[in-house]
Amino acid sequence: MQTRDVVFPVGRQALYERNRYSPAVRSNGFLFVSGQVGSLEDGSPEPDLKAQVRRAFDNLNAILAAAGGSFADVVDVTVFMVDPEATFQTIWEIVPEYWGEAPHPTLTAVGVTWLYGFRFEIKVIARAPDSGH
Repeated sequence: MQTRDVVFPVGRQALYERNRYSPAVRSNGFLFVSGQVGSLEDGSPEPDLKAQVRRAFDNLNAILAAAGGSFADVVDVTVFMVDPEATFQTIWEIVPEYWGEAPHPTLTAVGVTWLYGFRFEIKVIARAPDSGH
């Protein structure tokens, strides 16, 4: 079995190891990033929704940067929202701060009932900068 080419953001490796998953894996020219939430340093949810969305994007961008990329490399996005009817408008006010200019990545938005205390999660697939592997 081939070893996974895992990317860890600076300073959060213990959080991922404790929860038993990889933040991102490089494979065949792509970077598959696990869902990112607006967690504080200890892994608990940021209570304010707008701040939680910003933290989720910041956590995502830290992983992309650790892989040598940025949000501009993202080709596909999946977002999960608890109670989207009540939260979508607030969440979508924050998105342009991080999304960049057109053309935008593809998007799938999913309404869910539970995200382990969070109200927003973002998962992406990005072009992987050459890792030398």
